[in-house]
Amino acid sequence: MSNPFEQVDGVYHVLVNAEEQYSLWPAFVDVPAGWTVVCERQSRQACLDFIGAQWTDMRPLSLRQSLNPLQN
Repeated sequence: MSNPFEQVDGVYHVLVNAEEQYSLWPAFVDVPAGWTVVCERQSRQACLDFIGAQWTDMRPLSLRQSLNPLQN
């Protein structure tokens, strides 16, 4: 059985959590608690491109806020 997270021709969602971390997620798998769909039913590459454009700072939100308390 192949890994559904690595299917080149699969259909995916992009998820984001409260820490503003992104995840590529197979569209046929239920979205886990704590995650929200921000890009629906796209090709794997389209989702990866979306993540690349959106997730420019890999640090979790709580860390970014603790390092720069003026932005809270």
